[in-house]
This record gives sequence, C-alpha cells and structure tokens, in this order.
Amino acid sequence: MPFHVLISDNVDKRAVALLQQSQDIRVTFEGDMPRDKVISILGDVDALVIRSATKADAALLEYAPNLKAIARAGVGVDNVDLNFATDKNIVVMNTPDGNTISTAEFTFGLMLSLARHIPQAHGSLAGGKWDRKSFTGVELRGKTLGVVGFGRIGRQVAKRANAFDMNVIAFDPFVLPDLAADMDVSMVDLDTLYAQSDFITLHTTVTDESRYMVNAATIAKMKKGVRIINAARGVLINDSDLAEAIKSGQVGGAGLDVYEPEPPTADNPLIGLPGVIHTPHLAASTSDAQNNVALDAAQLILDALLQGRYANVCNPKVLHK
Repeated sequence: MPFHVLISDNVDKRAVALLQQSQDIRVTFEGDMPRDKVISILGDVDALVIRSATKADAALLEYAPNLKAIARAGVGVDNVDLNFATDKNIVVMNTPDGNTISTAEFTFGLMLSLARHIPQAHGSLAGGKWDRKSFTGVELRGKTLGVVGFGRIGRQVAKRANAFDMNVIAFDPFVLPDLAADMDVSMVDLDTLYAQSDFITLHTTVTDESRYMVNAATIAKMKKGVRIINAARGVLINDSDLAEAIKSGQVGGAGLDVYEPEPPTADNPLIGLPGVIHTPHLAASTSDAQNNVALDAAQLILDALLQGRYANVCNPKVLHK
C-alpha cells in the first residue's frame, strides 16, 4: 500500500508533482485546508507537508496515529509542537536553504531603505510634495554592519555588505573565526558588536538568551543613531524599549519584517512611528523562494519514506529513541 502524504497548505504544484512521480506515494492536496478538514484526513496519513498556515500542535497531531514525518516548507517550526512530535516518534524537518537568498536580499532592501529614507520619500512625493531636504540619507560605504547570527542568511547578508564596501563584524558563538575571516568578516563578542555597529541586522534563532535581546539595557550599549533590521523573529526585540530608543534618538531607525505576535496588535508602539519601516513578513515571499522550499520539502518526504534517510531534522532526539 502506498504511503499517504497530506499537503495541507498551498505549495508550488511542482512539489506535488515530484511526490506523485513515485508509485509508492499517494498525495492529498487541495491548497490551504481548514483545520477541521486536515483533522478529518490525518487518520491514515504517513507524512505531512506544511507551510505556516497549518498549526501542527498537540491537539492536531493527536489525530495522526500513523504519522512518521512532517516537512515544513520554510525555516521556522514555531507552528509545530516539537516535544509532542518527539514523544510520538514523528520526525520534524525544515527547509533552511530554499529562502536564504530571498531573505538576505530583502534584509539588504530594508538596510538601503533605512539609509536613504526611500519609503518615506516615496510617500511624500505620492502625496504631492517635492521635499528633498527632509530625506537626506547616509551611504553604506564605510559603515560598520553588525550581523547577529552568522548562519546561512547572515553569511549571505555579509557577502552583499562586502560588495558595498561596508565593514562587517559578526557575533555567533557557534561559528569558528576562521570561517568568518575567509569572508573578510571579524567575529566579535556581542558588546563589541553593539558598540561599533552603525547598522545591526538580526539573523539568530530564538533561544532563552536571544529572546528580547534588543532591549533597553542592550540598546544603551549601542552606538548612538544605530539602525536596526529584523527579518528573523519578532520576539528578538522588546518593542516598547525600541520605540522609546527611536523617540530619544539613541536608535536612528528600524526596518522590521517580523513581529510578536503576527499580525502586530493595534497597540504595538512601533507601528506608524517615524523612522520605522514596516513590511508584513515578506522576506521569504518571492516566487523563487516559495518554489524552492516546497520542492525541498517534497524531497525530504521522499527520502524519509522511501529511503529512511532524514535531513534538516529539528527534533534530533527522535532519531535516538
């Protein structure tokens, strides 16, 4: 009997076709499925492919007694209960490579927009004004970029910053200095990064140490006028503290693509604040990235079900039970 794969969120149809090429795979795909429909199908499902819409929490996974693997078409697995999945021997995998370039390019777009006030100038001109004096910016050349988290995305951002003749420093306790040196990047401690950076971009995962890492105490260590970019996770920033720092001038501006929660609440102090550029979690939203992560997720499922081979496992303890 073929393995049953449920794709409960809308993905590129080439990923569906890739799975359907195997006679040992039966695919159910109807685009974005409501939760009750997903639950009604899960009883005989062997593998689940999701994006961010499906919440694979314990209450949902209880209905999947035969589930062996979940592939997240994307990086974050915040919408998957990893502990419950591990308890139920479900391997959870993600696709960290497919949207790396899209996110790095978007980060750089936010950086350029902050440096040159591009969105504000557009809005002013669209409103009928010809105001050049209000939007004098700064060059990126010669400025110091601090990259917090020197993984796939952080390294691609650094590569682009080097092309703009920026001085790049980075903090990542899990990266060897030699790797960074080969990219003309200096690894420093976090306090040094805060003190020296003209721009700071966040690309770290959420841990107890990184949660709300941008707060009143750490902002006080930063260079006056620093500009902060976050296209990683909203929970890395204390919104109230950042808003106060922007109002005081300690922080020169922020480019934010992520929020906690999402969408941001009406009382979020950063929304509408002058000097802040907002986008609705668009960093990975290119057709290229969405195609890539969907295909990667489909290949992960094929390898897991047909070969017993697992990659990009987010709950590695399940492999050692």
